[in-house]
Amino acid sequence: MSWISDYQYTCLQKLALQTLQLTGRIPNHIAFVMDGNRRFARSKQIDKIEGHSRGFSKLADVLRWCVDMGIKEVTTFAFSIENFKRSNEEVEGLFNLAREKFAKLLEETNRLDEHGIRIRVIGNILLLPTDLQRLIATAMLRTERNDKLFLNVAFAYTSRDEMTQAVEAVLKGDDQSDDEPLHPTDISERLLEECLYTRHSPPPDMVFRTSGETRLSDFMMWQLSSSVLYFTDVLWPQITIWNFLASIVAYQCNRYRMERYKRGERLHSAQLAKSSDFYSLRVQKFLHRLDANRRKLLIALASN
Repeated sequence: MSWISDYQYTCLQKLALQTLQLTGRIPNHIAFVMDGNRRFARSKQIDKIEGHSRGFSKLADVLRWCVDMGIKEVTTFAFSIENFKRSNEEVEGLFNLAREKFAKLLEETNRLDEHGIRIRVIGNILLLPTDLQRLIATAMLRTERNDKLFLNVAFAYTSRDEMTQAVEAVLKGDDQSDDEPLHPTDISERLLEECLYTRHSPPPDMVFRTSGETRLSDFMMWQLSSSVLYFTDVLWPQITIWNFLASIVAYQCNRYRMERYKRGERLHSAQLAKSSDFYSLRVQKFLHRLDANRRKLLIALASN
């Protein structure tokens, strides 16, 4: 199963999609909490892993809809650190599914290049098996020059862990023997934000959660402060293009209020940055080192 499907639209579906493109603003970045795979499996009396596999197949459809809608960035919550608490059988089954899908991705990188899709895995990938780390790192490096659609896969991820890693990155900022270390006045909300996994991504305009749950489950808690929240009772493997288009309508109806909030948030962030030394050469060197070290880690993992 490809990472992006060859979805065939009906005439009515195509008309609805084009109408939304013409009549309102399309979100630049959507985050999906893909919930309900296990409940779907129970309802169909199939194995849990088959339910997760059906969920991946649905993701391929959703990515096609996003590409055709003109959405530039998609983030999916694929595997929480909390999922390690599930049975060993299910966790290993999820890892095997991930191995299969990332191996498939590496077989079809030309297709991803054709669509300009860049894969970024956000999360603590060092918690994963070594062979899966290698596949993930290779996929990220192989697609790093693509820039038309960014697909962020949150794997071995929670917001609490992401913030912890960001704080640790800042603490290591004074542990550089050959560079000027960070100064206490450099520490700011903006600096912490720049140390998150999502450093090079704008905050999601909308988060879309399936299965009827109306919580965020420790997902992108820092980034979603001004996002439109859309919840549906439909289980992830069962969502249709009509559910997707309904979420776009909901975004268009609510975005003006959220845009006002975003403007205030950007102003506040800029004021905080000015009151600290965020724009200093010292901080910019630190962030450059952070990017370089993260890429070095990927290269090391890909060569394992």
